[in-house]
This record gives sequence, structure tokens and C-alpha cells, in this order.
Amino acid sequence: MIDLRSDTVTRPTEGVRRAMAAADVGDDVYREDPEVEALQEEVADQFGRDAALFVPTGVMGTLVLLRALVPPGTEVVCESDAHLVAYEAGAGALNAGVQFRTIDGERGRLDVDLVRPRLRPPTFPYTSVGAISVEETTNRGGGAIHGLDRLRALRALADERGVPLHGDGARLFNAIVATGVDPRVYGEVFTGFSFCLSKGLGAPIGSMVVGDADVIASAREWRRRFGGAMRQVGVLAAAGRYVLAHHVERLAEDQANARAIAERVADAVPGSCDPAEVETNIVYVDTGATPASAVLDRLREHDVLAGAMGEHLVRLVTHLDVDTEGCTRAADVIARALTDG
Repeated sequence: MIDLRSDTVTRPTEGVRRAMAAADVGDDVYREDPEVEALQEEVADQFGRDAALFVPTGVMGTLVLLRALVPPGTEVVCESDAHLVAYEAGAGALNAGVQFRTIDGERGRLDVDLVRPRLRPPTFPYTSVGAISVEETTNRGGGAIHGLDRLRALRALADERGVPLHGDGARLFNAIVATGVDPRVYGEVFTGFSFCLSKGLGAPIGSMVVGDADVIASAREWRRRFGGAMRQVGVLAAAGRYVLAHHVERLAEDQANARAIAERVADAVPGSCDPAEVETNIVYVDTGATPASAVLDRLREHDVLAGAMGEHLVRLVTHLDVDTEGCTRAADVIARALTDG
């Protein structure tokens, strides 16, 4: 089965499993797990920041940062399809006490010229702006990259208003590999940000929260309150250390495979997708008059799995469990599914 529904379906490689089996562990609540401590120090250094915190999930990473950075009762400005408003089951409102001011961006990206006029006046009784939040790369935007120019302009606007720039960097390393930008350069743009060790990097679980020492200290307290304080979790942190050491550069393979899928499908079915929009590892395919559900059924008949992002929109996400040959085969199956009527 060629599973391109998401890069969340990856399974641990043999190297990851060996690292987990060999992990030296301790009680992380006591700050005594050597693998966790090493992971956090390595990530902080990699991004040139004071500190980092290991959390079990990306949603928890977002939540602890919202609590650490954003006062309850204020407004987080973000793109309309951002993960924290579309896929987190209302957690920002329920657990962080914030509301969202959403803006329609181009392929999920915010731009300072879009954001500035949507910021409410800093006077009572308007809701105060608590933060500006950016998703890098964009999920529902097809893996689009904001890039440093946009991010720096947004950071300048955030600084002007005296609020943090929050980064949901679930697939941040896809952007880093695609752009060739040093992680420290990305790290300095955000007030606080998170990224997934799972997804394209291929760890079985875990995300990292990164920022200044006081922000991470507060995030650690909120991790406890949300039930995320863990004990001998070095077996998972070891997986994170391994993928950061061995799986970052190979993201380029996934991104090349994604572009190749888009080119092959676009050649076979003009107008179905635009290869120029495939910047990282996500491909969106317009199914035309055929419902996406019907296309997915046809793909499944040929052992290819994909996801629907709309009534006539299919998403494919490349990852380390599907090699170039598998992606080529999947592209051919998709092209036939779109043309068989």
C-alpha cells in the first residue's frame, strides 16, 4: 500500500528503533532524563535560542505557547485556515482562553499588508491583540512557505504593537531544507515557536517548543497543567535526537518526489495541479467534475491512499515511507483515476 494521506503515517526506521532501545532514561519531572535534557539543549542551540521543551504533541506545543505568550481574553491574529483554528477542536478558546481574528491569506500565508489593517485599535472596549500567529509551512495552503521577508515584516509589526509573533512550525524543517536558510535565522524571527519531530522527520511522537528562558519556564508549567509532564520519556526523546541528526537533509527527497508527482499528474491532466506551487512535500490535485471521494475510491483499488481536502480536492503528502518508485506509481494511478471518468 502506498500511503500518501499524510506524513503523520510514517513508521520508525531501524535507526530510530535502535536509538530508542539504547536510550538512557530518568524521571523528566525531576529534570533527570539525560535524553530529554540533551534533546532540549541541542534544539535550543540549533535555533540559537535560550531553551526548548519536549512535549508529546503539536497541539500541546501550541497550547503551552499560547498560555506562556498570550494573555487570556485577548485575540490571536492568524490565517483563516491555520491549524490552530481548523484542526485543534477549539483548544485555543477552551484551554488558552483566547479568541481568533482570522484573515484570508494567499495559500495560507499571512502578509503584513493584510494583517496591519485588521489589527483592532489598542483602546477599550476593543479586544486587545494578544499575538500574531504564523504557520510555516502552511498545511491547507499546500505546503507553501512564508519565507524570511514575510516573517521579518510580520515580526516588525508585532514588535510595533508590543505583541509576540507565534510560530506554528509543525513542518518548519521542510521550509528550512527547501530554502537552505540556517535554523538560527528562522529561530530569531519568532518570539516562540514549535515544530514536530514526527511528520516528515519520522519520529513516532513528540514536538519541541522553543523560545526565551522565561517563556519555556512558563510553558513547562503549562505542560504540567495540561497533563503533559512525563517520566522516563527518554525512549521518545532519543527518537527525536536521532531524526534531527539523520532525517533532516533527506526531506529534500520527499520534496523532490512531491514535485515529480505534480509534474507527472499535470502533464497527464492539464489544470489538475500546478507544479510551481509545490514548494515542499504537499501536493493538491483538483479532481475537476469528479468528486474527490470517487477518486479516492479508485486510488484505493490500486493500493494508493490519499486524502480529501474538499469536494473536488485531493491532497497527497510525501514522506520517508514512500520512495521515488512508489511516488511515480502513485502519480500514474492518480492520472488514470482522473481520466477514467
